[in-house]
Amino acid sequence: MAGSAEYIASSLQSLYGDEVVAADIRAWCTMNGGNYQTITNKISQYKVGRGKWNFQISPSRVNSIEKAYQAPAVTPSLEQNLIPQKDDTFINFGPFNDLKAILKANLFYPTFITGLSGNGKTFGVEQACAQLRRELIRVNITIETDEDDLIGGFRLIDGNTVWHNGPVIEALERGAVLLLDEIDLASNKILCLQPILEGKGIFLKKIGRFVSPAKGFNVVATANTKGKGSDDGRFIGTNVLNEAFLERFPVTFEQDYPAPSVESKILKKVAATLGVEDIDFCKRLVDWGDIIRKTFYDGGIDEIISTRRLIHILRAYSIFGDKMKSIGVCVNRFDDETKQAFLELYDKVDATVQLAGGEE
Repeated sequence: MAGSAEYIASSLQSLYGDEVVAADIRAWCTMNGGNYQTITNKISQYKVGRGKWNFQISPSRVNSIEKAYQAPAVTPSLEQNLIPQKDDTFINFGPFNDLKAILKANLFYPTFITGLSGNGKTFGVEQACAQLRRELIRVNITIETDEDDLIGGFRLIDGNTVWHNGPVIEALERGAVLLLDEIDLASNKILCLQPILEGKGIFLKKIGRFVSPAKGFNVVATANTKGKGSDDGRFIGTNVLNEAFLERFPVTFEQDYPAPSVESKILKKVAATLGVEDIDFCKRLVDWGDIIRKTFYDGGIDEIISTRRLIHILRAYSIFGDKMKSIGVCVNRFDDETKQAFLELYDKVDATVQLAGGEE
């Protein structure tokens, strides 16, 4: 009986599945009037062992996958310097010393850091790695983040299909710190990290390779919530994370905004780098932000001024040279009522300024 290798393979596969043995082929030959030796010669490319054939993964397919994996990635990872730069404006506060101790220990100890927006969670992780000379790979998580983004996949490079490591595999192999930023924005696709968070490495099923974590590998996650969603609606898009996923983080640090004394030091350092000589402005901004936060925590207002926004205002001041204009453009993102309340409050803490339209 005549027939191409593809036809014979397809026919056998439809009857017996992806894997067949000699008895299956002999039965097929009986039904179709074929010669066993002729048929097995034609489908030799699918042979995976003595008396065994696999129509899904042939030796040639295995060689192709291995060749694709061994090909260089788009940018060879080992050529990159992934140690963050030290920032002269950084001031140690909150759980920084504890986080630094964990990273310094070079043990696998996943850490979760939660706190309101703009209070330096990510910055603290970066600077801990900078001070310890530890490599850091940061991944910004979104609702669309999936296994391909995190673990890796095949990419088309110069007409060739090449396996490209994702950031998680890079961190595993390098013994780097993996920072999962805004982890509470993730969908259930983040569960592909379950074995990673157990410190056991991961099997890359697409290329049939197991990757073990190098010494020093660790995971740090930051979030505005504790993975339980946002009841007050302040952090739209945050999701309820799987309980088993959260349970794999042994410790959780709650990071608040820095105390006024610490925040004042931060703003003074930023002002120095910007060439802003009005140190009194830094103090007034800190006082203003502190009053707003206390009112927020007491339930008097629905918005808050973060440390990040105070730095935004300082940067605006270095550009415009006008305090109220700098504050105004940086609080324009709030609704009109909140914005006006913030401006009027600053007018009360700083006697050197006056709201537009105020009395002389």
